[in-house]
Amino acid sequence: MKKDKTIDFHIKWVWHAISRMYNLYAASQDMTMSIGYVLLNIDIDKGTPATKIGPQIGMEPRSLTRMLKSLEEKGWIYRETDPTDKRFVNVFLTDIGKEKRNFAREGVLEFNARVNEIVSKDEMDTFLKVIEKINHLIESDTHEPVFTTDFKNS
Repeated sequence: MKKDKTIDFHIKWVWHAISRMYNLYAASQDMTMSIGYVLLNIDIDKGTPATKIGPQIGMEPRSLTRMLKSLEEKGWIYRETDPTDKRFVNVFLTDIGKEKRNFAREGVLEFNARVNEIVSKDEMDTFLKVIEKINHLIESDTHEPVFTTDFKNS
């Protein structure tokens, strides 16, 4: 099978293009796409528990810890221990963090608007249904393997 005939090739190809696009956009503000996603997942008013950010964006805890430390050093976020449960730490945006978050938000909105100019609502609805089905297959609650081949014996 040729790679350009596989589903995962096209998903990965487009994701890398999107990643490059966002990283070029973010670079002008001393950011990366990953930083933008972190900032976008911090509630502007109430802050967000640090433990909830990683799962929301698919980032490993170690990577998130390093990124939060870096963002704190830049003065874009600050952390406070939860007053009701000292085991939890909430992450809040500083004023500059809110500016950077807004910059990331504008980039996402602009990209989505441009996609919506060339993709009809019906096409987008179909695309989202297909992506949801693929994700459901991978994350299936039935815990059945996606692969039927036993790779250990191959």
